[in-house]
Amino acid sequence: KSIMAVTVETLEKLERKITLTLPVGVIQSEVDARLKKLARTVKMDGFRPGKVPMNVVAQRYGYSVHYEVMNDKVGQAFSAAANEAKLRVAGQPRISEKEGAPEGEMTFDAVFEVYPEIIFGDLTTAEVEKISADVSDAAIDKTLDILRKQRRTFSQRAMDAAAQDGDRATIDFEGKVDGETFAGGKADDFQFLIGDGQMLKEFEDAVRGMKTGESKTFPLSFPADYHGQDVAGKQADFMVTVKKLEAAHLPEVNEALAKSLGIADASVEGLRSDIKKNLEREVKFRVLARNKAAVMDALVSKAELDLPNASVQDELERMITAARADLKQRGVKDADKAPIPDDVFRPQAEKRVRLGLVVADLVRANNLQAKPEQLKAHIEELSASYEKPQDVVKWYLSDNRRMAEIEGVVIENNVTDYVLSKAKVIEKEVSFDELMAQN
Repeated sequence: KSIMAVTVETLEKLERKITLTLPVGVIQSEVDARLKKLARTVKMDGFRPGKVPMNVVAQRYGYSVHYEVMNDKVGQAFSAAANEAKLRVAGQPRISEKEGAPEGEMTFDAVFEVYPEIIFGDLTTAEVEKISADVSDAAIDKTLDILRKQRRTFSQRAMDAAAQDGDRATIDFEGKVDGETFAGGKADDFQFLIGDGQMLKEFEDAVRGMKTGESKTFPLSFPADYHGQDVAGKQADFMVTVKKLEAAHLPEVNEALAKSLGIADASVEGLRSDIKKNLEREVKFRVLARNKAAVMDALVSKAELDLPNASVQDELERMITAARADLKQRGVKDADKAPIPDDVFRPQAEKRVRLGLVVADLVRANNLQAKPEQLKAHIEELSASYEKPQDVVKWYLSDNRRMAEIEGVVIENNVTDYVLSKAKVIEKEVSFDELMAQN
């Protein structure tokens, strides 16, 4: 019901001010009621419980109770006024008492921000690049190679055999810069695969062609961006001794390999189709993520709005807290005290808030909320790749936080479909390798 005429003053952009008036009597009677209730339970030295005189209770607790009541009453008055004026308030109001209120009244100024009106441009003029990608036979072959390499076996080579790519070499080495051994520059019985890119190219080139029992000294220049800071950009002299060479044997692509990988249809076709299914799931996920990002960029470019500082500030604090937690997890000392300047995250925080407001507005205006059957379908799709899909479905349904994440994804999918149905879509085929190369 309407109780008051609320005047809302616009300060700038999204900032507003409302003046609240409270009768002193209302505050006083609420304070008295709370102190009476407190007197029934409060314990004080020298008094039996419930027998402490009111004036003693008031003296001890009056200030804090008064403060609580003021907070509650001003808060309620603010909420009522904001509802009355149909305002969508962003963040917490800053409330200050005003001087010179009429007898028997208290007045307060509440300064706060509102959520912006969003003006959408014409979505039909937005250009969105929509990619698609196929899983090629070459991609399946490549994955098969990786699976075979993970299961390779080794056998010792003859003493006079020369080291070649694919061999596993066991070596002793010692490197010196200006005659001094450096950290990580010396090892015994060190194993590495020649041609695998695990060692620097000059190192691999030196070992290639050596025989078991041979030693060799060679110069090696560390690249300027080498991870070992103390030797980056310097030249070292290495001595290497080959102690053992083993030839690698990759398993054949046959039924035995399919069986060892636990493929239900243990045939080469079954193995290839299983790989294809897994790759297609990954491709679908990546394509969707890329297209979603393109849609969101297009959507934001077509929307005009002011950002509420309160929302940006909240997002900044969230991001800084997350950054600290990340540093702590990586073992950085005093991560919670590390100074993290706001401006590092501000552009990203503003971008997130802008996108959040724009998406919420579009969802509201076009009924793009997640429907129960969409949530169900999405959870089933996520669970399909597991051994016991039903258990995974239950795992999602049993937790509100997981369900909220699913709901967020479904809403984003709905927004993506909606924008793609309106915008100028430029279809583009990308290769499997290009798609996988991007983070």
